[in-house]
Formats: sequence, C-alpha cells, structure tokens
Amino acid sequence: MLLSLKIALRYLFSKKSHSAINAVSVVSVCGVAVATMAMICTLSVYNGFEELISSLFSEIDPQIEVRAKTGKTLQTTSPEVGKLFSIDGVEAVTPVIEDNALALFGENQLPVLIKGVPQNYSSVNSIEKALIDGKTSFDASLPCAVIGVGVSNSLRVGPYFTSPIYLYAPKRMSKVNLINPASSFNTSQVYCTGVFSISQPESDDRVVYIPISVAKELFDYTTEATLLEIKVKDEGAVDKVKVEAQRVLGEGYVLKNRIEQKSEAYSMMAIEKWITFLILIFVLVISAFNIIASVLMLIIDKQNNIKTLHNIGASEKFIARIFFNQGVLISFIGAVIGVVVGLALSLLQQHYGLLRMGANFVVEYYPVKVIWSDLFLVIAVVVVIGLLIAIFPMKYINSRLKNK
Repeated sequence: MLLSLKIALRYLFSKKSHSAINAVSVVSVCGVAVATMAMICTLSVYNGFEELISSLFSEIDPQIEVRAKTGKTLQTTSPEVGKLFSIDGVEAVTPVIEDNALALFGENQLPVLIKGVPQNYSSVNSIEKALIDGKTSFDASLPCAVIGVGVSNSLRVGPYFTSPIYLYAPKRMSKVNLINPASSFNTSQVYCTGVFSISQPESDDRVVYIPISVAKELFDYTTEATLLEIKVKDEGAVDKVKVEAQRVLGEGYVLKNRIEQKSEAYSMMAIEKWITFLILIFVLVISAFNIIASVLMLIIDKQNNIKTLHNIGASEKFIARIFFNQGVLISFIGAVIGVVVGLALSLLQQHYGLLRMGANFVVEYYPVKVIWSDLFLVIAVVVVIGLLIAIFPMKYINSRLKNK
C-alpha cells in the first residue's frame, strides 16, 4: 500500500510527456477546491443568517409560549396553570390576550394585532430593548399603547400625542346588528407612549401592546387569555423547563420555545440551506469527473511503466491501486485547499466583515458563523465522492491488464 502510494505521488508531480495531462490535473484539483470552498462558505452564511434571525426575534418573543391545543383561549384560573409558578427555574408566568382589531387615528386606519399585557410585562419581556422612542407603560389606570414603527408610520401617530388611537373589535358574544352595524363593535381608546422596532415587518407593521384590562374590555374576556408567556431564570434551562411545564399542564396545551414559535422562518431557511448544499454536491460531482479524465490520460501516458511493473511481477491489483491512489490524491489536495480557503474566508468575514450588505439592511456585513459539524460534513462528502470517482480508473486499468 505504501509503495503504490509513493509511485502515485511520483506520477502526480513528475513531468508528463504531454502538458495537457498536467493541465487536466490542475483543473481537477481546482474544481474540487472551488466546490469544497463554496460548500463551506455557503453553509457558514446560512448559519449566520439563522443566528441573525434568532437574535432579532428574541427581543420580544417569550422564552416559552403556552397556548391551548384546541380553541382560541385558555383559563388563567385553572389549577394546572397555577402549578406553573412552582416549577423549578420559572421566574414569571404572564397571561397575554392576542387578537385582531382595527386601529384608527384621525383619517388613517390599519388592521393591527393587539397584545394585551399586564403591568409588569416589561420585567418579563424585553420589549424595552426594542424601543426607539418613548417608554413602556401598561398601567391599568392609564390606557397607553406601545406600537410598532410600521403602525406608527401608517397611522401617523407617535409618543405623547394628545389625541387617542381608537381600537375597534367585533363583540365576541353577540351577533352582527345589520340595522346598526356600529353597535356590533367594542371600542377602546389608547394613547401612544412608545414605538418599538425589531426590523421584522410581522411585528413592526402590525403589533400594538396595550394593558390587559383594556384588551379584556375590547375582546369581551374575563379570566381567559389567548396565551401564557413563561420567563425562565436560566436561558440554558429553557428546554428543561418546557418539558416539565408540559408535564404539569398535560396534553391540552401546546408549548413552544423561541425557535418553534418561528418554525416557518427557520424551516424555510433550513430547506434553502440544504437544497443549496445538494446543488453544490452536484457541482462537486461534475468537477470530480475531471479526475477520471486526468487519471485515464495518465494511464495512457504511463503504458510503458505499467508494462515494466507487470513484467517484474507487480500484480494487477497493485498496479490498479497506484492509479486509484492517484485519483484519491487529486481529490485530497483539492479538498485540503478548498477547506483551508473556505474556512479562512468564512472566519475573516465572521470576525472582520469583508463583504458589506446594501443599504437598509439589519446588519452592515453579511452574517457568517462557522459550525464545525458542517465543516466535518463537507470533508466527509468530499472524501466519499473522491473515493467513488477514483474507483472508475481502477476498474479501467484492471480490464486492460486482464485483456493482455
């Protein structure tokens, strides 16, 4: 095995009778290197965007969200909900009323998503970190509202405006009055005290936070809530607390962590990531076919050497192994170059930001995150493809030797 590898190394770097063989070998190495580099860089960029999305959503999304498995609401006074406070690791449990309404300010109107929250909500949720103007105030005695920046722009309202925002929602417990449709709606007035932004249209353009007492009146709720938000003392214990909370609540409730709450965004990102990875594997396979051409041309060039080795007693298996090692070496060299360059580019972008994104983006530079498991996956894929490609020349030389 060692002798066949030495001969393969000599054949790879020695001068050939035709310069085209050297050129094809260089092209083969470059093809494998570029495909390997592209896979590492692409996976690192997707990892960076996943981390970016996670950081954006984490500002206002609860660590654990609890909803009823069936129906729209859950009872905050139920015994199982009361047991949540006794779970080790739980810092706070907050009821939230979430529903759609129509917001009017002056001549402007906008469908919004109302979130009714208790007075201590700022200590449970990081909404204050997302504020760009004003302050948060969910005191039940004052009907204040914290609105998304898109809502603020659409309604043309901001903090400390003296005129109220009017909220309209259909009465939940009564039928529509066709004679007087206006009587079929509940109305509430709130005053904007703060504007937040997390650079996500789903929240910035729709969400309005109001005191939970106002939301109860608007949507005809008493002790019900549409969801519970759980804050955990230790960020690393979220999954553990979630499992215990699910056990306490039973099968009638659905619990989700932050990633699960945005499963659609993460799933789409993951699908795009692995589809791109498969396309790059296909490119790598096409590039690797140059290895077959390079080794076959080398076999033709070294016919006299092959005859000499055969005449002095070298077995067919030994000779075939030489050219198998030749193909593996080309793949290995290309893979090493690709891994080194791809890893270097990814780390440079991750730490120093070489490539900038255009204007109006959340971040200034392309987000990149190197995950070592992805790196090992790329190396494994390149090695497997290299080994499979190198088998074809070995079969070719075996058939030639047997026919002689």
